[in-house]
Amino acid sequence: MCRNIHTLHNFEPAATDDEVEAAALQYVRKISGSTKPSQANAEAFDRAVAEIAHITRHLLEDLVTTAPPKDREAEARKAKERSAKRFATV
Repeated sequence: MCRNIHTLHNFEPAATDDEVEAAALQYVRKISGSTKPSQANAEAFDRAVAEIAHITRHLLEDLVTTAPPKDREAEARKAKERSAKRFATV
């Protein structure tokens, strides 16, 4: 899994269209092995991003959970703490 794709489910407020689009773009980049497609592949690349974003939005809308919504700022803070601990210099 690409490290740049973040969990989008169960956040308050819900994931934005920009976040869903960014995740879809990262997914397509990862599986295609290309960060920028050639002109010959640009249409297929862009179509894949749009379709994956569309399906992702449906998935997020259909998922149910009993867990309380996560706070974006708290999750970002936890990620920074994990990163600092992981990459701490001795």
